[in-house]
Amino acid sequence: MPFQPSVLTIQFPEWIHPFLRRYPAHFPSLEARMSLVIEAARLNVTNATGGPFAAAVFETGSGKLLSLGVNLVTSAGLSILHAEMVALVLAQTKLGSYDLGGPGLPAHELVTSAEPCAMCLGAIPWSGVRRLVTGARDGDVRAIGFDEGPKTAEWRAELEQRGIAVIRDVERDAAIRVLRDYSLGGGTIYNSREQG
Repeated sequence: MPFQPSVLTIQFPEWIHPFLRRYPAHFPSLEARMSLVIEAARLNVTNATGGPFAAAVFETGSGKLLSLGVNLVTSAGLSILHAEMVALVLAQTKLGSYDLGGPGLPAHELVTSAEPCAMCLGAIPWSGVRRLVTGARDGDVRAIGFDEGPKTAEWRAELEQRGIAVIRDVERDAAIRVLRDYSLGGGTIYNSREQG
């Protein structure tokens, strides 16, 4: 039988903790929350620690930051380590619950520098978040060559039918700049073999 590791360790970029210490624990506006996320995406690019994406989980009402994730696909060599997935895993681990909308918990939201790909979109309903806030659009991400996977045109309505509000285009221009800088700087566009 082949070796099966019993523990998965994810190495986070060294710049994350000093970066977070520069910010308050609470972010009062959607713009402030998105600015944090976009700056983390930018630093992920400039430090060459992953792709041009970041995401965070906040308490919706108070704006308290619960977790920050950056894309670690290229640095960790794991295709599932998209920023949204990392942020959700960290938040769930911190709360000790797979359901961020569970009994006794405040409402949580996922703030992400770009609209989710097919994988991350699939994870959102099971995460327990009650709101998704996005910066760049799917088309902005595809424009630099990323394959976002098969998503229905009605994905926003489908989330809203499940009680998850969707707010788009928050600080979109700033999010697009990070994507373009990554592309112009020769960042790796990692897609499935079939999408090359």
